[in-house]
This record gives sequence, C-alpha cells and structure tokens, in this order.
Amino acid sequence: MTAPESVHIERLAAGGDGVGRLGDGRVVFVPRSAPGDLVELTRLDQRARFARAEIGRLVEAGPGRVEPRCPHYTVDRCGGCQLQHLDEAHQREAKRGFVADALGRIGRLTVDLPPVIPSGQAWSYRSRVGLAVGPGRRYAGFHPLGQPDRVFPLERCYIAADPLMELWTRLRPLLHLLPRDVEQLQLRLDPAGAPHLLVLTRGDQAWGEGRALGDRLGAPATVWWHPQGGAPRVVAGAVEAYPAMVFEQVNPVLGAEIREYAIGQLGEVQGRLVWDLYAGIGETSERLHRSGATVESVELDRRAVEQGERRAPGIARRHAGRAEELVPRLGEPGAVITNPPRTGMDRRVVEEIIRRRPARVVYVSCDPATLARDLALLCGTSPGAGPGGYRLVSVRAYDLFPQTAHVETVAALEAA
Repeated sequence: MTAPESVHIERLAAGGDGVGRLGDGRVVFVPRSAPGDLVELTRLDQRARFARAEIGRLVEAGPGRVEPRCPHYTVDRCGGCQLQHLDEAHQREAKRGFVADALGRIGRLTVDLPPVIPSGQAWSYRSRVGLAVGPGRRYAGFHPLGQPDRVFPLERCYIAADPLMELWTRLRPLLHLLPRDVEQLQLRLDPAGAPHLLVLTRGDQAWGEGRALGDRLGAPATVWWHPQGGAPRVVAGAVEAYPAMVFEQVNPVLGAEIREYAIGQLGEVQGRLVWDLYAGIGETSERLHRSGATVESVELDRRAVEQGERRAPGIARRHAGRAEELVPRLGEPGAVITNPPRTGMDRRVVEEIIRRRPARVVYVSCDPATLARDLALLCGTSPGAGPGGYRLVSVRAYDLFPQTAHVETVAALEAA
C-alpha cells in the first residue's frame, strides 16, 4: 500500500485553503490547514497543473493553529467560516497576504500594505444570517464545506449577533409553520437593532401561517414572506417595518469605521460634487452632505434608494439603476467614492471615471481580486489598457469578517 503523501503548508490562498507542494512540484490546496502545518493528505484530487486534497492526519501543527470554538466547524464541516482553526493574529496576517498578492499579481502594483485593522469583535458580530431549509422543514442550517447540495441542522452560529441567535432558538421548534415551498430563511437586525425573519419561497403558494408564526415567536420580530418573483410583504409584526431585504453591512460597527476612513481619504469635499457609487441606503451620502459636499448617488436597488430618501430627504441627487448606464449622465465630479459588490465595477464605470478624471477616487472593496483588476485599469498597469491616469496613494485592509476568509479593503487614488 502506498503511504499517504505529506506536505508542508506554506501559506493560505484567497478563499482560505492552505497551499503546499506535492513531491512532483505541483501546488496542492488543502482546506482547514494552516501555514506551518505538516499534514498527511487524503482524498487527493490530482489535476494537470494543481491538486486538491483534505487533511488525513495533522502530523505537526503550525504556529497559529487553535481549536475552533464552534462545534459545527469540525463536526459538520460548516462552510460558513474558513479560518476558525487560526488565531486572530494569523487570520489577519493571512488576509494581508490575500490583498498584497492580488494587488501585485493581478494589479501589477507595488504597495506598502500595513497590518490589517482588527475587527474589535471577533464573535457575535454578524447582523445578518442566511439559512437553507432542510427536507420536510425538519431543520435549517448551513451547507457543509464544498457541498452546496447538503444542509446540516444548525444549533448556534458563533459569529452571528446574539439577538439573532435568540430569535433562532425560538424559531427552531416552529419550522413546521413555514410554507411547504420554503427555500431559505434570513435572520436580520435592522439599524435600530430590531430583528426580522425573511421567509423566501421558490413558488407563490399561499401561506396562511405567517401571523401564527409571528405570534408564537413571542418577541417583537417582524416576519416577511418573499415568494419567488413577487414582492416581499410583512405577514406579522410591525406594518411600517424597516425594509429588511435592503442590503446592510453585516458588521455595522466596523463598517461605520471603514466608511469614516474612506470619506476622510477623499480630502476636503466642501463645495465639491462627489459621486457616491453603489450607495446602498445612502449612509455615505449623508456623511458627505454633512461635510458640505454636493452628492450624486447611484444604487441598483430601488428599495434602498427609496429608504435612503425617507431617512434623509433631499441630501443627494439619487439615481436608481445600473452604475454603468447612469454615470455618463452625472455631473462633473471633484471626487468619487465607490463601494461595488464582489464582482467589482463594470469596466464602463472605470472608463467613465478615467474620462472625467476627478482629483480623488476612493474604492471600498470586499474582494481583493476584482479590486486589483479595477485598480490596474485606473492606474494604467493592466496589460493592453490605456494609461489610466491615476496613482495609488494608500491601501488599508480591515478584518470586517473575522473567522472567514473575507477581507475589506480601502484604496485611495489621486489623479497623476
């Protein structure tokens, strides 16, 4: 019998997998491994240029390895977290590597990247949790790592805010009251801290148990029903509820700190027109307005735009729609702040910024790879692209999502 192959884990790749090398020199990706680990491999899946494997036996632990706090992480191989087996300092150092690698390899940018800013709250920070519903509504939970077709029963999520887990404790024995075609549950806290339960279904069958579910939850939770292809509606709780389906930052405390830092990187904005792209409900627009800026904001989600106007009427010229379609119609900006989704900015948005050439651009990103791609276009380091016209002046990364492989980054550019 051939002995299992052993590898030393050199570093973590974006996404959280450990990276080692097989005896033939090929890179192998190993989930739940840590830099410095010596591991025996199992379930080795060999490809032409790389391989994937799992840990068969941990021979020697790396210096940052710890015992995961959440039982689901090991017993159920929960895919919601990727780095619970690392202490917080090593998690942050790994994320610093994710950003530096992407900027250097994809963006062809040389950056002096400071240490990642810690979250301040490594557990119980998430204000939003999405749960898949198991067969027959008997249980709900997360997907095991690499198995999106399976669901394990969740007892507790240790990175979710305590009020959400209190709501989940009350909800677990009441899952039989959910619609038969329920597909997903979302537990959320709105900015005031009020809990919401969103019930997402794959059909439009009538649901008559919503009010009963709300009553039996025994708490001031608002219950929403969102049938596929239909509009979300309140079925129990506050009639004039905050629209919980609107995107909100899952770590609101550190999210607010990041927003303040990003706005500060714009420099003096009083009397200037500032674009707020991918603006959400407009918290950044409100802050810019208080600083004396004239603001034009763009957001795809019309509900978020409407909520922003209700929150702070008249503080910005708000546009609902796709940024790539709207930016050509906006006024001449003195500065731009952009916070796109994980896919980054559409190339047409990048090109419009280059054409308008505002003095400062601040880019808030949740994905180092798409950030690096867009910065390469803005700075003219992308192969075959134009000169860009911008110079990268600072980059700061934040541990916005502890225990996971996600990292938030703020990059500031100025016109060259």
